[in-house]
Amino acid sequence: MPPSDKDPNGLDNPNFIIDDGGHYCDFTDAHATVPGCEEKQNRPSSNLAYSVTDIPPWYLCIFLGIQHYLTALGGLVAIPLILSRALCLEHDILTQSHLISTIFFVSGICTLLQVIFGVRLPILQGGTFAFLTPSLAMLSLPDWKCPAWTQNATQVEATSPEFIDVWQKRMRELQGAIMVASCFQIFVGFSGLIGFLMRFIGPLTIAPTITLVALPLFESAGNDAGAHWGIAAITIFFIVLFSQYLKNVPVPVPVYKRSRKCHFSKIYLFQIFPVLLGLSITWLVCFALTVSNVFPSNPKVYGYAARTDSKGDVLSQAPWFRFPYPGQWGIPTISVAGVFGIIAGVISSMVESVGDYYACARLSGAPPPPKHAINRGIGVEGIGCLLAGAWGTGNGTTSYSENVGALGITRVGSRIVIVAGGCVMLLTGMFGKVGAVFASIPTPVIGGMFMVMFGVITAVGVSNLQYADMNSSRNLFIFGFSIYAGLTIPYWVKNNTEALKTGILQLDQVIQVLLTTGMFVGGFLGFFLDNTIPGSQEERGLLAWNESCKEESSDALRTSDVYDLPFGIGSKFCAAKWFRYLPTCPKQPPGHSANGDNSYAQENSNKINSEKDTEMNTDTRI
Repeated sequence: MPPSDKDPNGLDNPNFIIDDGGHYCDFTDAHATVPGCEEKQNRPSSNLAYSVTDIPPWYLCIFLGIQHYLTALGGLVAIPLILSRALCLEHDILTQSHLISTIFFVSGICTLLQVIFGVRLPILQGGTFAFLTPSLAMLSLPDWKCPAWTQNATQVEATSPEFIDVWQKRMRELQGAIMVASCFQIFVGFSGLIGFLMRFIGPLTIAPTITLVALPLFESAGNDAGAHWGIAAITIFFIVLFSQYLKNVPVPVPVYKRSRKCHFSKIYLFQIFPVLLGLSITWLVCFALTVSNVFPSNPKVYGYAARTDSKGDVLSQAPWFRFPYPGQWGIPTISVAGVFGIIAGVISSMVESVGDYYACARLSGAPPPPKHAINRGIGVEGIGCLLAGAWGTGNGTTSYSENVGALGITRVGSRIVIVAGGCVMLLTGMFGKVGAVFASIPTPVIGGMFMVMFGVITAVGVSNLQYADMNSSRNLFIFGFSIYAGLTIPYWVKNNTEALKTGILQLDQVIQVLLTTGMFVGGFLGFFLDNTIPGSQEERGLLAWNESCKEESSDALRTSDVYDLPFGIGSKFCAAKWFRYLPTCPKQPPGHSANGDNSYAQENSNKINSEKDTEMNTDTRI
């Protein structure tokens, strides 16, 4: 795949990439008109069915919105399940389901804020693995390690005040750290500092940082998969089968279209939902083996965790409706150690998101995002992390690269579709049964999914090195040393905490959290060495990195049509002279006329929608 088609930070989803884009138009059959795939000389964005400012039919918005929600499902569910063990919730499945519902709900809010007021691109927001590593490091401090009795299912009474206090106390500490660290991201975004920081961050900083997000999680994946290696292997088999071997195989699906009534259309289901299909099929296998008593019924016998009833009757216990609200676990508390650790995750998340913005703009037919849009996007992501901390998801929010890849599959880049996806996440977050369903997935099934997901994240981190000259001994040393130190130093610190004690408790906690967070150690060393060891811009990969970020889009849309603030805010409030100096306000060109811009945008929108009506023979009005 050419570099121009890759996310600059390497976070494109390999599940979504195939050799050519000719068969991405999934919603028509072989004899129907393929919107965006035929050669149209009168419109440059010929590969899109709908560009970022277009409004597809309402039913298509709902369908594609649900698809984006399902695409993000694996990451959204994985984060609360990994955190639950460190929060002492391993044997409280009902509370795990509440955490899953909460992260769905908050992700929906953050998605709507980002699309409407943030960078204004069709990009989904959700939990981030970049926060997971420092969170686990913070919860591994001696003060926050789970009592031994919480690891014994027979001694855990989920409704007892003592147990509730144990896990909520840890959650409130995590909430406070996330909320304070999010203020740093808000400041960096709305002050415009992100552009300054990006001058010093290149592939040799990002590669070890992202790689070390997933590598330290091998223990969690191995423990879960080891609960029954047979079931974990079946899960891996189906996910790999669908995402790699069958990704180019279309599946005939009945579709209703006004012009052709009910007919069959070929859709690449395996490519779109590999994780969901893999989990569902393995779950059914576990259910059949549970009903037939193939799996042991004794909790102490190997293989019991693969039973579908091993996590209790959480589905019947969960309420039908549950509205998550800020402070639902109590008032957040703050510790210096936790804040510094989460800030390391914030920096990594910001750099990932900037790359996602450029990739999303290319795939949605938008011009490259200007500085004011990037500043707003990072600032709104900081607000999203603040909300996530207030609601108590145990995590922050970031842009989802998987959904950027999904834009390339559907060839629908409309941001209205992502608005629909955000609404779907909001609704599912209020249905308690939905979270309970995912919380009850057997442990080895989750372990198999983790092995695939963490492997892909690791490879994605390494893929950033394509921009640097890896024939250079300088670059080989920086990457190799950063990775190895990011694994070695945290391991030693965890086993020798007494050797680093200074006598000041708060300082001891800061040092321990930072030095046990592999992504911080590796990322810091990569950043320091890359900016101090002599090397040319080309050798360091900065030229190729910046070129891939700033590649112009072929779409005819003007920057102001895509990135200006909505509801006339950009033209009414940012027209004042002093607003030009705000990093988040669009810069108005000389002789700018709000009415002129509006009439141009209206004319452009009418023209494009008229073309689409002619091509697709559908009604685009909602």
